[in-house]
Amino acid sequence: MRRHEHAVLYAAAARLLEYPDERWRDGLGLVLAALAEQRGPLPRLLESAAARIADDDAEAARRCYVETFDMSRRHALYLSYWTDGDTRRRGEVLGTFKRRYRDSGWLVDLDGELPDYLPLVLEFTARADYRSGRALLAEYRASLELLRMALADARSPYASVLEAVCRSLPGASPTSRAEAMALAGPPREAVGLDPYDPRLLPMAQEGNL
Repeated sequence: MRRHEHAVLYAAAARLLEYPDERWRDGLGLVLAALAEQRGPLPRLLESAAARIADDDAEAARRCYVETFDMSRRHALYLSYWTDGDTRRRGEVLGTFKRRYRDSGWLVDLDGELPDYLPLVLEFTARADYRSGRALLAEYRASLELLRMALADARSPYASVLEAVCRSLPGASPTSRAEAMALAGPPREAVGLDPYDPRLLPMAQEGNL
């Protein structure tokens, strides 16, 4: 895929990962029209996800989103949460995201979200600084892959969105959680937690939300 095709893919993925309110439904036609102009399997994955989300009535779609992303840490949309958990180190990492945005020369409106919020990173990549945004996505490939696997296990319609994003990056996706976690490198020491504490990676918290 070429750069502008990736930009369309990331912009569409960002929109599909937003809360499906009336504004989301009103803009869905534009998203689908943009995807229809793109060739290849990745836009089709996003179209499939959009169809599944939109097939639910408005209340069911909103409930599904809340249960998926707001009620469970297994599906966190915050990239550094997967690698740094709820540790003091994460504050430094979030500061790095903010510096990346500032260095791009664009004024990024966080709209109350943390700077590592995946839809925000995707929109930044699509609309502001493609090179820096792609570098962030590649740097947090482990987070993306772990989220993709968690959503696939839950048979979530959002799994196809993460699959498309992961497949847009260089190299094959890992086939197991162990392989995905290995992409992040060795556990990083964090103040207040043992570096191998399971809280560093939500996927290690079997049976807990």
